[in-house]
Amino acid sequence: MSFSPSERVLMPSATDPVDAFVDYDAIPVASATTGPLAGLRLAVKDLYDVAGYPTGAGHPLVRQQSTIKTTSAPAVQALLDAGAAFVGKTHTDEFAYSMNGENAHYGTPINVRAPGRIPGGSSSGSAAAVSAEIVDIALGTDTGGSVRAPASYNGLIGLRPTFGRIDISDVFPLAHSFDTVGWFARDADTFARVGDVLLGPDETGAPLTRFIVGDDIHALLLGDLEEAAVRSATPRIAAHLEPAGAVIVAQEGLAAWRMIFRTIQAYEAWQAHGTWIKANNPHFGPGVRERFEWASHVADDEYASAGARRRQVRERLTALLGDDTVLAIPTTPGIAPLRGLEGEVLDSYRDRALSMLCSAGLAGLPQINLPLAEHQGCPLGVSLVAPAGRDRALIDLARRIMAG
Repeated sequence: MSFSPSERVLMPSATDPVDAFVDYDAIPVASATTGPLAGLRLAVKDLYDVAGYPTGAGHPLVRQQSTIKTTSAPAVQALLDAGAAFVGKTHTDEFAYSMNGENAHYGTPINVRAPGRIPGGSSSGSAAAVSAEIVDIALGTDTGGSVRAPASYNGLIGLRPTFGRIDISDVFPLAHSFDTVGWFARDADTFARVGDVLLGPDETGAPLTRFIVGDDIHALLLGDLEEAAVRSATPRIAAHLEPAGAVIVAQEGLAAWRMIFRTIQAYEAWQAHGTWIKANNPHFGPGVRERFEWASHVADDEYASAGARRRQVRERLTALLGDDTVLAIPTTPGIAPLRGLEGEVLDSYRDRALSMLCSAGLAGLPQINLPLAEHQGCPLGVSLVAPAGRDRALIDLARRIMAG
């Protein structure tokens, strides 16, 4: 395989109208001249190591202390080897510990599909760059919703894969038992080309032929108009899958599941970064600061208890889906929130969103966001959650649904 430096290295000040990219010096990154992704422009979230660049993780002190990487993360290298042309590294919320896309140090990328509204995070820059057509594909990460929420807000296809399906080595961690590689694209065919490169073969299983609706997750939508928008997508799904009724996904309540997720995430985040935080006393922006403070107090026994309850969640979802069923749900409570919201309004929205997004993460299941609905002229995503290991079947289903 022959290689040459990419000719499409981003010059941020000149070609980044949506503030999606970190202002690193433009260092060419070699990629294959031919391959299944040849001709596609690639952006990479600044949690991934990319040869020739530091890894800043959305915080200036991490960026300052980072070495210049000599190799790229396996997920990045796989895309380069397949012919994708590297354009630049994109903004992330600090340490990926937010779903808003508002970074106290670097600002907020512009959501061109929902003007005046946040892009979502933590994969904010990646989503903004794809939505604005600066790139064709972009890598993000998803721990608690950091691909799925921005995909919903920016009108993109975005996947949280089966946990452990894609190598996440050389990626700045948040919570090791939730962190996954994810990606964005504007159209289903391009999205599937990336999946062909990153995903190995699916686990064997029956064809995906049925779908169920999660009534308790629908109940977290902000209002009747959002509900109507999401329900309008049902005929497109039903054209390819047999409706199999509605269920209550979380019998003990989605708020309880959210707390299980939050406890495990926080404990693992503090285990990963607490020593560095105590040694460096970094300045964190609103929200991230409070989450790390809370994380520092999560005890070992609380983590163990949450882990036991997590296994029950996995058993519940595995039983619901079986081999042939997908769960159809709204991805987020509504369209992207307005920029600059603070306090109780934003906290309440985050709680709703995390309650809707936590199920797939707790169970390690693949979830894909599809841009099937709109409200007030802004995108509102609909998700399909599939049995573990059925990522490629899920992407193929998404292609058929998006085609009509």
